[in-house]
Amino acid sequence: MNSTNRLETEKIGKLVVQMSLPTIAAQLVNLLYSVVDSIYIGHIPVIGETALTGVGLATPVVLIVSSFASFVGGGGAPLASIALGQRQQDRAEKILGNGVTFLAVLSLLLPLLFFAVMKPFLYFTGASDATYPYAAEYLSVYLVGTPLVLVTVGLAPFILIQGKTIIATLAVLIGAVANTALDPVFIYGLDMGVKGAALATVLSQALSAGWILIYLCFRAGQLRIRPRQMRPSARVLGRITALGVSPFVMSITESIISVIMNGGLKKYGGDLYVGCLTIMQKVMQFISVPVSGFTQGVSPIISFNYGAGKPDRVRKVFRATLGILFGYTFLFALSTILFPRFYAGLFTNSTAMIDLVGRAMPIFMLGMLIFGIQRACQTTFLALGQSKFSLFIALLRKIILLVPLALILPKFMGVFGIYWAEPIADATAALICGVLFFCNFEKILAKPPRS
Repeated sequence: MNSTNRLETEKIGKLVVQMSLPTIAAQLVNLLYSVVDSIYIGHIPVIGETALTGVGLATPVVLIVSSFASFVGGGGAPLASIALGQRQQDRAEKILGNGVTFLAVLSLLLPLLFFAVMKPFLYFTGASDATYPYAAEYLSVYLVGTPLVLVTVGLAPFILIQGKTIIATLAVLIGAVANTALDPVFIYGLDMGVKGAALATVLSQALSAGWILIYLCFRAGQLRIRPRQMRPSARVLGRITALGVSPFVMSITESIISVIMNGGLKKYGGDLYVGCLTIMQKVMQFISVPVSGFTQGVSPIISFNYGAGKPDRVRKVFRATLGILFGYTFLFALSTILFPRFYAGLFTNSTAMIDLVGRAMPIFMLGMLIFGIQRACQTTFLALGQSKFSLFIALLRKIILLVPLALILPKFMGVFGIYWAEPIADATAALICGVLFFCNFEKILAKPPRS
């Protein structure tokens, strides 16, 4: 059976499993090598705690780079999938080709920008004289690999929308296995420390990017990168940007929040509190990364069937998505609330740090208990090409709610007010998103799609 044909004919339960399990596995492995980086760095003798905090301060830049890739992957892939559902392959390839051109331009501009502003930016995000050298050392290597990150994050979704989940999963696995193997060699064996962790990441991304480009250029079943389709089209780039701004905002606001929260924690608490946030954000990835993998798997099913005019299948996929995501986020968040010291111990041996995480994490993770509601609704909005709804929800959680709370609450509650800002914003956004979705879902399905 053709991979895209099965998106509109296979039983929904079986299809959701087939499409999501490989992408979840890929994201879990991806998370693993991010966690492995942190574990190795955090346990470097003498400097481990300071180095881990420094690398945590580099996270906003890493997220910003990935955010720009989301313009193409998050905006272009759903549009291309809808076009495939409408049997418009030439248009789908035009979207892919323009996406490649978009990424090529970003690959040149982003490294130049961040090398120019690295030092003031890192100090603005909360770096101290003790942590700055490690953050700068990591970024000086990581930024060289910016084009590789953009290709991996930006183009992998175009493989997924063809139903080729195994191919897309292997792209991540190749990089993850390589990174896990190279980390101890570079960090300890060659005594490169933080710079070794960054180099292992860049080399691993090179393998993943190479796999994706080879497939899309030479072996793709339906969508292929063709030079004639790379000529920029204002209309196509406009549609990609309009829809892609939502995942871009979702991703880049993580960087903005890291900047604001790290700055506040440094002001009201110090480096120990900044390090505590780094660990809690890593633990939060245990929730958000598998959720991201699942949504990557189910989004093509929603987009394709919407384009093919099969609203009943879209409804069934949404119900499955809501049930699975709510159940998973609730149970995992509950485990972090009940056993915070266990998770802290994965990243540090510092008694002071473990004690602080033990007090802060049960607060920080409260909102994640219902986070699955927001992700299910937001994913469906995006897969249906609803750029306005997607953008509003992306802005709501972080910019409209979390930023003001993170700035205001510590004035009344002290440093722990910053940790309280996260669950209040998460829970409020999830409830508003759910209401907005259920008031508009059927209206959207009743309208003809446009890619």
